Amino acid sequence: MAFTLPNLPYDFNALEPHIDARTMEIHHGKHHNAYVTNLNNAIAGTDAEKLSIEEICKNISKYPVAVRNNGGGHYNHSLFWTVMSPKGGSPSGALADAINAAFGSLDEMKAKFNAAAGGRFGSGWAWLIKDASGKLVITSTPNQDNPLMDIAEVKGTPILGLDVWEHAYYLNYQNRRPDYAAAFWNVVNWNEVAKRFGA
Repeated sequence: MAFTLPNLPYDFNALEPHIDARTMEIHHGKHHNAYVTNLNNAIAGTDAEKLSIEEICKNISKYPVAVRNNGGGHYNHSLFWTVMSPKGGSPSGALADAINAAFGSLDEMKAKFNAAAGGRFGSGWAWLIKDASGKLVITSTPNQDNPLMDIAEVKGTPILGLDVWEHAYYLNYQNRRPDYAAAFWNVVNWNEVAKRFGA
């Protein structure tokens, strides 16, 4: 059962001016598509063909580096597209309560998240995760690693992720990663984040 490239839940230009259409087009159609193709090639004829992407990530130390890089790339981007929306908004209910309990306020959480995004040297991701105890934690991972992986420094279930590879923002923001991270909050799909938090 080969992995496939998921459709974007909105048009390429839907997140403008915060994320431009050309970046979305290249990011989804070229970068994510390449991760899917390379992942399928890397697991061809192995037991991993029968597993979900989550199961592969949770046992990533058992697999070659091509599976780690491309499996992570597929999982991370599949999450990334869904946690964004042209509608934006704010968290509410149980998610808002959990954010306040863990960080003091939404603004404090955003500041910590932006620091994780800005502080990641080279390529990687910033994450808001739910740890094993159900608490919200901010972390970051290098390259296409994620907190589901058994090799992650800080483990948990990602509920919000920001891609800080240059391909995610370079056309619009050049080397201004902090501006990109700040703009991201305008397009966060808090309903999807709440759904992942409650799952």
